[in-house]
Amino acid sequence: MNKIIIFFSFSILSLNSLFGQILTREDSLAAGLVKSNSTTVISGYGNVKYSNNLTEKTANANVDRLVLFVGHKFNSKISFFSELEVEDAKIAGGEVGGEFAIEQAFLKFDINNFNYISAGLIIPRIGLINENHLPTTFNGNDRPFVEQFVIPATWREIGVCYYGTSIRIPGLNYSLGLFNGLNSSGFESGTGIRGGRYEGSGANASCMALTGSILYFKNHFRFQTSAYLGGSAGLTKQEADSLQLSYGAFGTPVALFDANLIYKNKGFTLKALASFVNIVNADEINRAYASNTPEQIVGYYGELGYNLLHKTEKNFTLFARYESLNMNLKLPENGIENKALNHQYIVGGISFQPHRGVIIKADYFYRLTGDINPDLIVNPYPQAKPFFKQQHFINLGIGYSF
Repeated sequence: MNKIIIFFSFSILSLNSLFGQILTREDSLAAGLVKSNSTTVISGYGNVKYSNNLTEKTANANVDRLVLFVGHKFNSKISFFSELEVEDAKIAGGEVGGEFAIEQAFLKFDINNFNYISAGLIIPRIGLINENHLPTTFNGNDRPFVEQFVIPATWREIGVCYYGTSIRIPGLNYSLGLFNGLNSSGFESGTGIRGGRYEGSGANASCMALTGSILYFKNHFRFQTSAYLGGSAGLTKQEADSLQLSYGAFGTPVALFDANLIYKNKGFTLKALASFVNIVNADEINRAYASNTPEQIVGYYGELGYNLLHKTEKNFTLFARYESLNMNLKLPENGIENKALNHQYIVGGISFQPHRGVIIKADYFYRLTGDINPDLIVNPYPQAKPFFKQQHFINLGIGYSF
């Protein structure tokens, strides 16, 4: 009897540790709370935003994304997860903008209550936003900028990943994954490795990547650290040799590290994250593609929020966040410095949830950059828009998840 009690106690701890709060039907399926076999689950999320650039005196309104989740539980051990995403409301032939993409598509194989394996198109456990990016889970209309450009969320690749929960150390979770690598031909100055993601489309599997994470819950704290190491040649050996790029499973390597924490207590929420990217052979990439790829990228942020309605089921949070990111912290010898890629952000606003799964947001953010390198200005003002080191924005939006 005692063994049964211990077993179920650890099961509850495991669910709480891995999934925290069950927010959607997808969460219920992932946590094993859908009891019937041969059951199909529908879920989704999205957001709409109005943005006003007070500096340039321009404004726009956009359906940032609409995502539909379809999952299926085959039996007590095997489930399927998929998400289809439309960004910017529509995709029109021959026009720039809009995206229709598969955000995830994988099978989950439960080994037991504490271990499972996922295989397919997977979102690895990196950073705070990559796995948990519902608009109802973060403050501000825009996802943190560090987790858009340093950690290129939402980052997904094809592979297999093992997830475990420690029985001996309650609250300790870990993961280890093997994925396809990146494509360094897509790296760009200012967006780092973001353009090198395959995202499940024609991925070159001759280069590989390893990911790993440790996630730990203790009292009011959530700690996580993760690492990524992968090749980025994305070419055949003949092509790599012709471009003088290092070839192999981990040729032309990219390493990414991050550490983050969340503290929640009595209405207060503190979030902090730091991430670092190292591209060892950035000089080779620049020689091959003239992309001005940096050797090192760094970013970090801290956010403090207070829920005025924390004693009720509703949420009215006031928050402030500071972010700093340098997209060319270190350049190879053939790189060109551009201090305009050294960004600082101050973001503040409110998040109001009148009902579970519904959020209304208003925020202001200030962006400060360094000076642009005049040698990089191809079309100077007035032929092109003027460059502003300081910019001010006001954003209004709605979001949902179910």
